[in-house]
Amino acid sequence: MSRSTLPPYVRLANEIAAQFAHRPPAEAATAIANHLKVTWDPRMKTALIAHAAAGAQHLAPAAALAAQQLQHPQ
Repeated sequence: MSRSTLPPYVRLANEIAAQFAHRPPAEAATAIANHLKVTWDPRMKTALIAHAAAGAQHLAPAAALAAQQLQHPQ
């Protein structure tokens, strides 16, 4: 799947994950999840969570971890 055909929530989550690539994965995932909680529309968060639960295809690892954190807040 090319970058242009990715669902917007996957593309955006990956772009956010790239901004946190310098951090350890768990720390990056928490930062991404916090950002998504504050800024994303609930429908986009729901779509991202569903995408991650369905296998997280084309989703950056830190973004997939962030989606899991959104689904199962601590």
